[in-house]
Amino acid sequence: MTLIKSISGIRGTIGGRPGKALTPVDIVKFTAAFGRFIQNKTGINKMVLGRDARISGDMVRNLVVGTLQSIGMDVVDLGLSTTPTVEIAVPGEQAGGGIILTASHNPAQWNALKLLNDKGEFISDSEGRQVLDIAENLDFDFSDVDALGRVTFTDSYLQKHIDQILALPLVDTEAIRKANFKIALDAVNSTGGIFVPALLEALGVQTIYKIHCEPDGHFPHNPEPLAENLTDLSALVIAQQADLGIAVDPDVDRLCFVMENGEMFGEEYTLVAVSDYVLRHTPGNTVSNLSSTRALRDVTVASGSQYHAAAVGEVNVVTKMKEVNAVIGGEGNGGVIYPDSHYGRDALVGIALFLTHLAGSGKRISELRTGYPSYFMSKNKITLTPALDIDGLLKTMEQRYDQVPHSTIDGLKIDFEHGWVHLRKSNTEPIIRIYSEAPTPEQASEIALNIMEEINDIIGRQPD
Repeated sequence: MTLIKSISGIRGTIGGRPGKALTPVDIVKFTAAFGRFIQNKTGINKMVLGRDARISGDMVRNLVVGTLQSIGMDVVDLGLSTTPTVEIAVPGEQAGGGIILTASHNPAQWNALKLLNDKGEFISDSEGRQVLDIAENLDFDFSDVDALGRVTFTDSYLQKHIDQILALPLVDTEAIRKANFKIALDAVNSTGGIFVPALLEALGVQTIYKIHCEPDGHFPHNPEPLAENLTDLSALVIAQQADLGIAVDPDVDRLCFVMENGEMFGEEYTLVAVSDYVLRHTPGNTVSNLSSTRALRDVTVASGSQYHAAAVGEVNVVTKMKEVNAVIGGEGNGGVIYPDSHYGRDALVGIALFLTHLAGSGKRISELRTGYPSYFMSKNKITLTPALDIDGLLKTMEQRYDQVPHSTIDGLKIDFEHGWVHLRKSNTEPIIRIYSEAPTPEQASEIALNIMEEINDIIGRQPD
């Protein structure tokens, strides 16, 4: 059983004892705390709510709705929705905030409360700490019977979200329609099975091969959109001779593609390709987090613009994007943030921009991919133990590489001439992530292995 309270929200496994997992007691406590925080900050007694299709979603939704009503908040319930759809609905409803019930890429036993401010953006780290403080001190009163909140239901934001995407100047539905794409789709039996086909049809795509698109929450494979989890989609692309495959995670804020040969386009290259297209039409700065591919920097510099790195976490990327007035940004996990739409990772916006780019290029998706700088990433992790002093470890590693360009805004990132390595404590799991990248898989692995050997030397333990 696990309960993690972080910048990413309140995330945990369903079942178990209070305080040790995401139990009804914890759901009520953190929902009430967030509701009171929003009321105190904005003076608005309205909250937007949406959820992905995971099995625990209905149970968690009932607890959250009842709790918000109990503190006098009105709830606009979108039902089965996506994270980016809830994000645009919050300002659309002039609500004080929003809650998305999703554990994103985590397996079915997980769920979470993702917390949004009145702009439909994730609350900051300092605001999150205030919410946690309210929750831990039970610093809230419940409303009496005459002041309970009301609940309204709306399914209008599916179309509103699509309409907003179609209205973007860089989305060319006519070019997509003329390209006559045949597209395979894996929506991991969550809400992407509703939203992505609706978007594709609105974009003029007439041939869609669906797999795992029944939004019943029974994930047919690990829901993280990685190559090892998308073998069914790859096989479908080849069997149907599709032009490409699309995969999204359960809450539709991460996006990756499969090429016509069944191979991965690369989740790191979703943002690279979309950014390339955006930069061709609206030159400007770009942002990604420190663990994302160097290819975005290369593409940005080649366009005559500037690239900036941010700490890991969507809220950190958004903050940096606003600071440098970026025209496009996101994360290398397939998260595209396009400010002309809204400041949030949005797979639906990413699909529309990518298909416009692909249609305009006149190329097959594999040919588009070969036009970008080629890097390979190695992703490793070390499980934390009570005896491990992560801050001391990172400081020691920093001292060892003090003559090499490095950043400490989020853990430790060391930039070598032909590659990099990033060491950081995860926001959502009790592990240290060690990401490395280089022009070949062997070089990326070598960088990671060398760093892990140094870490093991420091902490005095053998590799896992």
